This record gives sequence, structure tokens and C-alpha cells, in this order.
Amino acid sequence: MFYFNQPYFLFLLLIIPGLIYWYRRKMAKKSAAIRFPSIKYFKKLNWQDQSWKQHTLFGVKMVAIALLVLALARPRKVNTEQEFFTEGIDIVLVIDISSSMKALDFKPNRLEAAKEVGLKFIQGRSNDRIGLITFAAESFLQCPLTVDYNVLENFMQRIEPVERKFDGTAIGMAIAHGINRLRDSNAKSKVMILLSDGRNNAGELDPATATGLAKEYGIKIYTIGAGKRGKARIPVKTYGGRTVTQLVDVRIDEKTMQEIAQQTGGKYFRATDKQSLFNIYKEISKMEKTEIKVKKYYNYEEKYFWFLMPGIFLLLMAGIFENSIWRQIP
Repeated sequence: MFYFNQPYFLFLLLIIPGLIYWYRRKMAKKSAAIRFPSIKYFKKLNWQDQSWKQHTLFGVKMVAIALLVLALARPRKVNTEQEFFTEGIDIVLVIDISSSMKALDFKPNRLEAAKEVGLKFIQGRSNDRIGLITFAAESFLQCPLTVDYNVLENFMQRIEPVERKFDGTAIGMAIAHGINRLRDSNAKSKVMILLSDGRNNAGELDPATATGLAKEYGIKIYTIGAGKRGKARIPVKTYGGRTVTQLVDVRIDEKTMQEIAQQTGGKYFRATDKQSLFNIYKEISKMEKTEIKVKKYYNYEEKYFWFLMPGIFLLLMAGIFENSIWRQIP
């Protein structure tokens, strides 16, 4: 970037139009210094108009003055360097993969909607370490905390509903598993986003105890209840191998989910379709912003020599020509 450190000197450039006006008036009034009764003898001489020399000298002086004024204004070139410091957030996504997550009240179903929205959430983050845990009757580490979002996205895409033998909803154990991943973190903020569509009915640790541990480690938990209100259709397989849909009650323990969020400083959300789930993740992403600090360094280069030296040179040359080669004798 180029700028003038003392720009008020630029007002001196206003002198130049005044000098030009004065010079033109002077030339218009100029008359011969010696009078002759007749010019018939001068017509025989090889006479050439020499006024261009005087005009040239004046023009050179004006350019020199302009250059010297620009030099006084201290032109500078500044180079800016920026150093970025980021204070990332450690986030663990905890997603329910019990059989009820196959419910069709979300398109195409709850789990696929959760995966799609989770991928968009990951793609919208930067400089944060994100991990992935899934749970049903047991919890499973899919991906530890990482900034390699491509790897994380691959694990997210591979999530499938749990096998029947692991079916259930162990919210307390899922929170505990997330605590194990976050408790030793030095991040500015430690966050868990827990998505479930049921009630805690499995595991050795109840949600209240797990919530107390999370609070002790400074972990904030956002909870999301996924499922429309009332009833939802879930595909089930018959003994003959056919797949049919069955209408079942949506049973989300909203009270427990609210208490988990409230105790840890988070917030509870209810998602009734994919769009509302997307909006929830978007809101959480806004609330948990990564802090980026920018430190700027400025390097200044003085450029007045570009104008000072040519200005002095032109003044000297004008003086030399005016008093020697192009000297006018009255």
C-alpha cells in the first residue's frame, strides 16, 4: 500500500497553477528591451523564435517544484503481514444408532438425516477438533478428536443402525464415553452434542451421574431430541423376511435431556424433521464460534527519494541551462 505520511504538504501544489497564471501574464506583457526605428535589416537575418527555450525552462521548474512537494509529503510504501492465532473448540458428536433411529418421520429416516446434517456441521467448522461416538445399549468410538475432516466424514457416512443384540439407549454411558475423550483437552471450550430419540434404558451409568461428571470437567452438552410428536412409522422385518412399517409412539425423555443441557450450560432442542435438525446444528455452530486473533505487522519503506532526487536534478539542470547554454542577454 502506498500513502503519504505528511499529506498536508500536498496543499503546496496549489502554488503551481498560480505560478503558471503569473508566467502567462508576464509573457503576454513582455516587450522588446531595445527599440529600432526600422526592422527591415532584421528581416534579412535567419531569425528563429527562441521563446520555446524559456517555456521549456519554466515547465521544467514547475515539474521540479511538484516533485519536491511530493517529497516533502513523505511518500511511503507499507507492507502488512498478518499472523493468525486460533483458539479451537473440541467437539464430540454423540449419535444414537438404536433401531428406533430407522423411523421414517425424517427423510429418508432419522439416522440418515442425522448423518447428512452432521456432515454439513463438520464441513462448516474450521480449526476445531471433532470426534464421533455412536451408542445404543453400548457406546462405540467411531473417530477420536481430529482436524482431518475427510477422515471424520468417512466415518460419519459409514454409520449404520445397531444390531439387535446391542439395541437399547444408554445415554449415561454415551456421555461418559464422551467425557473420556474431552476431559484431558486443553481447548478453550469442550462441547458434546448428544442426539437421541429415546429414553435411557441401558448401561451401568445413569444420565444424572454422567452429567455431574461432565459439569466437573467443564464440558458443555447440547442435547437434541429427534422425532416428531405423537407416533412414527418404523420399518420392521417379519418372520417371513418381509419388511413392513409399524406405527409406534415417539418416546423421548425430554425432561432428562433438558436437565443434562441445563446442568452443563448447554441447551436442549427438539427436532421434528430434517430441516429443523439442520437449523439446530446451525444454531449450535453459531453459539460455539472458534476465536481467531489476528496480529498485524507493518514494514515501512520511505519513497521520498523517488521524488526528491529527480526534483533537485531538474532544478539544477534548469539553472545550468538558464545561465549558460540558453542564457538570454538583454
